[in-house]
Amino acid sequence: MIDDFMNNDLTPTRRAFLANAGSVLGLAAATVPAVQALAKELSAPRSDDDFWSFVQQSFSSGRGIINLNNGGVSPSPRIVTEAVERYTWEQEDTTAYTMWQILEPQSERIRTELAALFGCDREEIAITRNASESLEILLFGLDLQRGDEILTTTHDYPRMLTTLRQREQREGIVLKQVKMPVAPKDPGEITRAFEAGITSKTRVILVSHVVFLTGQITPVAAICDLGRARGIDVFVDGAHSFAHFPFIRDQLRCDYFATSLHKWLFAPKGTGMLYVKRDRIERLWPLMAAEQKHRTDIRKFEEIGTHPAAPRLAIGEAILFHRAIGAERKAARLRTLARRWETRLRDVPRVRFYTPLDDAQSCAIATVDIEGIDPVALQQHLFKDHKIFVTPIVHDDVRGIRVTPSVYTTFDEIDRFAEVMERIARNGLPPPSLL
Repeated sequence: MIDDFMNNDLTPTRRAFLANAGSVLGLAAATVPAVQALAKELSAPRSDDDFWSFVQQSFSSGRGIINLNNGGVSPSPRIVTEAVERYTWEQEDTTAYTMWQILEPQSERIRTELAALFGCDREEIAITRNASESLEILLFGLDLQRGDEILTTTHDYPRMLTTLRQREQREGIVLKQVKMPVAPKDPGEITRAFEAGITSKTRVILVSHVVFLTGQITPVAAICDLGRARGIDVFVDGAHSFAHFPFIRDQLRCDYFATSLHKWLFAPKGTGMLYVKRDRIERLWPLMAAEQKHRTDIRKFEEIGTHPAAPRLAIGEAILFHRAIGAERKAARLRTLARRWETRLRDVPRVRFYTPLDDAQSCAIATVDIEGIDPVALQQHLFKDHKIFVTPIVHDDVRGIRVTPSVYTTFDEIDRFAEVMERIARNGLPPPSLL
């Protein structure tokens, strides 16, 4: 769904752009020079290449390193970084008054806009610090009895497994993991794996919308339906999916969703989001204690004590930037970048992909292996000799490098990576340098 202020040529008009800026950020923000400059540039007639060239220049990232590790945390565009700085300076003026009476109340506007992006009620959105915090609110917040089972997969994120193992040790709940299919031809294989793992003691299912090891997009809606039919709560880990490719809550059919905003929304580092369906809020304990009168209020999950207002408010500029590109156009660009290097390497001998290379099952993230080459050694060679930054993946089921371009990545950078990888696949790693 293309944002409603984009016209048929996918070029935003300046008037619509500034109107949207006023909606997201408050009308005063539309007078900020950085926002005005972005509006002017994106409203100018331009070719597709020119459009993406401007997007690339909107980031302050240097080009001395080819950064293909945007899955863990992403650079923010300049308008976001500048907003953090602007709000930080503002909160230093009579701090107790400015931060709590002027700035903090503005975060309610950010809540509204996040809810609009996700397609839910604003009273169902909590602003957190990252996906881990959001998920721990869920995983620690639900009352469970000794022997109750929580079902997830062998590919779940380590911090969440650590959380569940702590509950195992302290309370006697049971963590069960089903084997995640690797690069399945049919996403239904994943649903069937979850279904096979359900027992009469299953109380919670934890599913990653995008698997961090491989970039596999999972059939969340089908898994949520599976849980709902059996009275099982399904927690969706959307750390790698939100603002990566377009979807809304109703398409996922979920009651709980957690994500980080400093990945694909390009928001300030240490910002996240938690969605809890309104009728489920009361039954969840907050991670930090809240007053009893707030038991049905989504804000009880934000009780963390004193915290800076700046990162929260600068989420607004990140939403503005995301909408200026357009969710559909952004995902299409990410897939174009990914398929460019994947297609070049797909038929090269010794190259193996752990990620399905079709649009229904992956977007920007893919994990690739060169047979006979240690992933850590490959990652170190790419960085040391070619200044290409990727993530090594070493897991029982997956061994390779995870490659994640972003909207600021150029075709030249993608082609350089593919060229180096093809040479290594054919000739092996060169001997270690003596220097």
